[in-house]
Amino acid sequence: MEPKRIREGYLVKKGSVFNTWKPMWVVLLEDGIEFYKKKSDNSPKGMIPLKGSTLTSPCQDFGKRMFVFKITTTKQQDHFFQAAFLEERDAWVRDIKKAIKCIEGGQKFARKSTRRSIRLPETIDLGALYLSMKDTEKGIKELNLEKDKKIFNHCFTGNCVIDWLVSNQSVRNRQEGLMIASSLLNEGYLQPAGDMSKSAVDGTAENPFLDNPDAFYYFPDSGFFCEENSSDDDVILKEEFRGVIIKQGCLLKQGHRRKNWKVRKFILREDPAYLHYYDPAGAEDPLGAIHLRGCVVTSVESNSNGRKSEEENLFEIITADEVHYFLQAATPKERTEWIKAIQMASRTGK
Repeated sequence: MEPKRIREGYLVKKGSVFNTWKPMWVVLLEDGIEFYKKKSDNSPKGMIPLKGSTLTSPCQDFGKRMFVFKITTTKQQDHFFQAAFLEERDAWVRDIKKAIKCIEGGQKFARKSTRRSIRLPETIDLGALYLSMKDTEKGIKELNLEKDKKIFNHCFTGNCVIDWLVSNQSVRNRQEGLMIASSLLNEGYLQPAGDMSKSAVDGTAENPFLDNPDAFYYFPDSGFFCEENSSDDDVILKEEFRGVIIKQGCLLKQGHRRKNWKVRKFILREDPAYLHYYDPAGAEDPLGAIHLRGCVVTSVESNSNGRKSEEENLFEIITADEVHYFLQAATPKERTEWIKAIQMASRTGK
């Protein structure tokens, strides 16, 4: 049997021979990491065995280059990867650490062992419960919370989760709520934000979830991000950067002149609604910006003239000035999520 795919997506990888950083399609398997020049390639450019490897995160070896982690193999070969944003890096790091631990213990990597390990009742449907928690009217309210001079956007506290489970009559008491919340966390329906909640996940405590007002969590597709709280009132951002970030990640973008496709890091902001795109290898300034007010965004077929024919999951943004942008997501689900997020942002009216 082929090793199971645990996680895949675009990361920026440092070359092993030349000191260059290039976007790669990276696949985490149970026993190693494969990386490809592009997603459609049949054979990888390289493979990193995880048995006996160690992982370092955060990796501060490259100055201003952020969200880097390092994998060191048993042959003392270092491999450096850079994620598009903090939460993406942490998700990769957690899965790689778990894969290494499973190899050492002779176990199979399994996300859905929660029900057996903590005796989750068969009547509990975590997927349905997650959807209820995300309900815009009756679900858990997402807030902007401040701690340790950082602002955590689109998140909520651990005790708010337990309060909601109890008040919603999903559990009988807080102890049972803690068990359910731990299950949601283990299955990826909730993600830890901040040092306290992350330490609990990485620790050996019976419950990785904390019923605590200082422990922060977020929904994985909520657009969560963390920012430093600056006290400098003289810093004035350009108008297009004032919007709250609601989604970010890597997509393929077609060039307007040469019609070639390149991986770009996209950051979507609302109020005002802008989609900025960057060189994922670490440039601080955007390569361009798409003003989304009055735009139209739709899925497109993959075999139209001038578009990428060997891949699916394409979508098009047509701005109010009738400029066309063609983008490609990694999966149909990701394309749908981006389209919905862009449509929502475009309605801010600025």
